[in-house]
Amino acid sequence: QVQVVESGGGLVQPGGSLRLSCTVSGSIFSIYAMGWYRQVPGKEHELVAVVTSGGATNYADSVKGRFTISRDNAKNTNYLQMNSLKPEDTAKYYCYADVSAGRGYVPIDYWGQGTQVTVSS
Repeated sequence: QVQVVESGGGLVQPGGSLRLSCTVSGSIFSIYAMGWYRQVPGKEHELVAVVTSGGATNYADSVKGRFTISRDNAKNTNYLQMNSLKPEDTAKYYCYADVSAGRGYVPIDYWGQGTQVTVSS
């Protein structure tokens, strides 16, 4: 069993900042990519940011220069620092982790329950 738990969402004013955290626990041999999607009801989910086990990152164009993803491999945790937040960043943010349970095991994506981010004055 693998658990993915997010934290750090909330209500913030436009221009403000939030930091989301995502911790993976359970039967873990190796974690490959970790990242964040977001979804607004009635819209397609959007990949926000991803970080590989080696630290390479990729971002949606809409958040480049404002969001930073990082990870602490020793803690099986990644962080999404969100600065200069805009109302259009309002969404439920979901963390995922690409986890292998053992040597030779095919990695599987595991998802958290999501954390709400609301940007409003």
